[in-house]
Amino acid sequence: MEWAGGAGSKTNANAAVRHDKILEVGKDTAPAIARPCAEPSPYLCSMERQLSEQEQFRRQALADLRAIGLDPYPAAEVPVTHLAEGILNGYPSNPEAFTEVCVAGRLMAKRIMGKASFASIQDSSGRIQAYVNRDEVCPGEDKSLYNDVFKKHLDLGDFVAIYGHVFTTQTGEISVHAKRIVLLSKSLRPLPTVKKDADGTVYDSFSDPELRYRQRYVDLVVNEGVRDVFVKRSKIFSTMRRIFNEAGYLEVETPILQPIPGGAAARPFATHHNALDIPLYLRIANELYLKRLIVGGFDGVYEFAKDFRNEGMDRTHNPEFTVMEIYVAYKDYRWMMDFTEKALAQIALELNGSTSLTVGGTAISLQAPFLRLPILEAIKTHTGLDLIGKSEEELRSAAKSIGVEVADEMGSGKIIDAIFGDRCEHHLVQPTFITDYPVAMSPLCKRHRDDDRLTERFELFINGKEIANAYSELNDPVEQLERFEEQLKLSAKGDDEAMFIDLDFVRALEYGMPPTSGMGIGMDRLTMLLTDQSSIQEVLFFPQMRPEKPE
Repeated sequence: MEWAGGAGSKTNANAAVRHDKILEVGKDTAPAIARPCAEPSPYLCSMERQLSEQEQFRRQALADLRAIGLDPYPAAEVPVTHLAEGILNGYPSNPEAFTEVCVAGRLMAKRIMGKASFASIQDSSGRIQAYVNRDEVCPGEDKSLYNDVFKKHLDLGDFVAIYGHVFTTQTGEISVHAKRIVLLSKSLRPLPTVKKDADGTVYDSFSDPELRYRQRYVDLVVNEGVRDVFVKRSKIFSTMRRIFNEAGYLEVETPILQPIPGGAAARPFATHHNALDIPLYLRIANELYLKRLIVGGFDGVYEFAKDFRNEGMDRTHNPEFTVMEIYVAYKDYRWMMDFTEKALAQIALELNGSTSLTVGGTAISLQAPFLRLPILEAIKTHTGLDLIGKSEEELRSAAKSIGVEVADEMGSGKIIDAIFGDRCEHHLVQPTFITDYPVAMSPLCKRHRDDDRLTERFELFINGKEIANAYSELNDPVEQLERFEEQLKLSAKGDDEAMFIDLDFVRALEYGMPPTSGMGIGMDRLTMLLTDQSSIQEVLFFPQMRPEKPE
């Protein structure tokens, strides 16, 4: 659909405002005729789906447009010149730059007022008003493109392009004065009706979490602020990437499908490669491959990776998640703590303009230095238990004495982790490096230089949640094999999260790996923190969901 016309006047535009025939996003719907689903699925639809009244109207509009020769899905490039935000910000100071513009986006509102109308167009940056005058977009005798197409066949949610110039209405609203309008894509489903009154109160909000996560494409259109979370997520990634690149570290890629799921204690997803006829696993971590690259001679490597763990789901866990892992030669975990402090402070500053932030109503400072606290000292502080040098059975009894449940297959490392998680984590609101974990908890970590019962490891906790995990990496191949063998014993006891033995990684260490510090940051949790979101599903475009029931 396309039509063109001449310029209009500010007077006509504002005279039209006095009329109040308003079409808002969405209408009440009602069951109607049964229609077959295009691609039947046991989850998304049955062989027949009831079309609402609005859906029927839109399909009829689609047919009418095609009947008069208008393509509702044209293929040609749209020469967009400006975004809504750019016009609204730039026009007041430089109106001469906006004498010819083309904006494109969704039609989100129409106010039909006889020969003139106002419309609201939403693009990726926001909304802008458009003024449409019948005689200007249809300068000839035939007014059907305005009277029939624009008024009757254009629905809210349709994508349109508007060509014209920018002006200010008598009420002071910056608007695009349409000379030509082009239909770009017909919307066959009505958007949810989300209304806001003059006081800012929202009505009929699209707020059900399950619907929002399943239909993120709708959530992004109708709910303010959702898009901003994901824009900030991207900026977190790009800022971190720039920090690492400026430090001279190389971004790399490592296998997602692995014959041995190593680098973490977690239950993997299993699959099968038909051509090679071998079992494979979705990676649970990328650590062992990245350390192979340090063996190969790189001084610093990092990767933003999708990892997968076949574990429970809650507000901080999704089976598919994003992690950043970095490994730097000739460094230790103390250097990595300093590096992490500086990086997080810089990211927060560039993202929000400050190293201070508010999360769930709690003020948190990312200004260095962060508190550094050994894990066994933290446990003693919050439980009174002194666990240094305790045997597995002693640890099990200690856990039970304070009401922490532990399974029979859990080794000493997991028991300590369970005690810490249950009684300590929630106290760590301000950034805190929990350090010096027992050897049993850290199979890939170098023994502590001052106490060989411990390891040179830290986890960073902020707002009661783990954000990062880092080591002085174990580079002794003999000890690494012994640690792997201890994990094998745990597996035999029934621990399905115990590490696999990766003999090729041991072989790599036998060629020699320099002293190295490595760190992993959960990027989803970091995004939750920096955008003040309480659920991981809010920072994932498409969180994992149960199969959808048929409509």
